[in-house]
Amino acid sequence: MSRRTDTHPDLARPEVGAPFFSTWRVGTPLRQKQTVEAIGVTWERRAWPSDGLLGYYVYTGQDGSTLLHHSQWRSEQAYEAFVRTHRQERVDEIDTAVPDIERVGLGRYRHYRSLRRPDDTRVPGCVVIVAIEFEGPDPARQRAWVDAVLEALAAEPNPHPGGISAHFHLGVDGTRVLNYAEWESAQAHADALAAPGDGVGSANEAWDRVQNWPGLKGSTVSRYEYALGLVPE
Repeated sequence: MSRRTDTHPDLARPEVGAPFFSTWRVGTPLRQKQTVEAIGVTWERRAWPSDGLLGYYVYTGQDGSTLLHHSQWRSEQAYEAFVRTHRQERVDEIDTAVPDIERVGLGRYRHYRSLRRPDDTRVPGCVVIVAIEFEGPDPARQRAWVDAVLEALAAEPNPHPGGISAHFHLGVDGTRVLNYAEWESAQAHADALAAPGDGVGSANEAWDRVQNWPGLKGSTVSRYEYALGLVPE
């Protein structure tokens, strides 16, 4: 069966061969809450669908409108089998409970590198998703850009104490990078962004190189709060 968990996912879990991220637009804070509950009820009343699914997690957007979904699969093949046999009945039940959900595609990624201290046991109060898009597929460019970001973070003279971890994922299409960053709170992340030199994006050569990388098309930053975790019993 499926059971709920309050434990945040391990984004660097080695068994995860296919980490996926997607966004739903539901419109209002009330509908965010209703949709999260509908997902929980729908999954709890059914058997866990596949040994290939290690965990499924849902987050409410600070914008009051969106939900972030993160699923950890052993392989893309396991996900495709789930789609063929189990997905639609779950979608139908959730849509009956909360009509007119807009599903904004599914991003397929592979974990590349993480930055975290093994002795840091803080529970994140905020998950920040930084989504990067490049002009055209180039896997080598994806990796080089992430390497440059980690070098810039390592060179920060006074890193903001509210940052907990950063987990970089490469889009399988070769054009995207997603950073799943854990912070103590949304305010800590906002403070870090508002104070260059105190944790994120200091005015130095390393960050200038990151922000002006050849082929960089655009980026978005979104803040979320952990709402629901589902794992097999």
